[in-house]
Amino acid sequence: MPYEDRKLFLILGRCGRLANRITLLATFIALAEELGHRLINLTFHSYAHLFETTRQDLLCQYPSPGKQGWLDSVPGLPPLIRKTRVAPNFLKVAYRINEWMPVFPGPTVCLRQVWGQHITALGSPEIQSLIRAGKTIFISGWAFRAPDFVGRHKEKIRNYFNPIKSHAQASRQVVAGLREQADIVIGVHVRQGDYATWRKGRYLFPTARYAAWMHDLADQFPGSKIAFLVCSNEPRSAKEFPGLTVGFGTGIPVEDLYSLAECDRIIGPVSSFSQWASFYGEKPLLFLTNANTPIKREQFRISMLGEVPD
Repeated sequence: MPYEDRKLFLILGRCGRLANRITLLATFIALAEELGHRLINLTFHSYAHLFETTRQDLLCQYPSPGKQGWLDSVPGLPPLIRKTRVAPNFLKVAYRINEWMPVFPGPTVCLRQVWGQHITALGSPEIQSLIRAGKTIFISGWAFRAPDFVGRHKEKIRNYFNPIKSHAQASRQVVAGLREQADIVIGVHVRQGDYATWRKGRYLFPTARYAAWMHDLADQFPGSKIAFLVCSNEPRSAKEFPGLTVGFGTGIPVEDLYSLAECDRIIGPVSSFSQWASFYGEKPLLFLTNANTPIKREQFRISMLGEVPD
């Protein structure tokens, strides 16, 4: 597409923590790649230092410029800006000003999450019509999904989110240790803590229930040695998983996320965290939707980021 015909997408608001923000950015990367447009996400600053691509690009843009901009080359400036909310707040102010005085290339359009709808599909005729009408496209909300676009551009998305070397090595090491003891390593995302209140505790399961699910799953691989990698937002102990070969993540969110991606299968409550691990690692995932969720091998699926935790 000629440069003058490319549209600019700007993400306006933060949406939760690490995996939520990765998922939103990845979805719009897929859209930008599909349509040949540009994307800037200043709201990703909190996590930009964790990834090889974004740590060198203050604008967190796609396509990646492939080289440092002049702001990135100023010693100490990029981390200083990233530690504050100056850039995304400035964008919000500029967006408001743009309503009565042009600041951005126009015409401008805002894609808003359609409240009352579980998912706002980027490929829908309504959303595509809005995109065609604008030159600068603002994005407000996080429940945008485009699994078809993501599926077509999955390799470019994964490459964009390669973690920096230290985190990548730490992620691989915890799984490598378990592979020495087992034929199959299954990742288990034990989400408690904040899940006591999120969705009124709908996806809060006791550790003993996770252990029972793990035993049920291990029984479905007769003749194979099974080990489990447990990643949790609370301290865990091997004593909580009697009769199972268990290892634990480092407790650093990005390392736990990419450790789960190194496993052969993943189970966990409804969460963008295990969803991203499934997508990035191309590993089958089974969401645990309630305490009675049965574990069946044939129900696992690789995520294409089409789900929205509800």
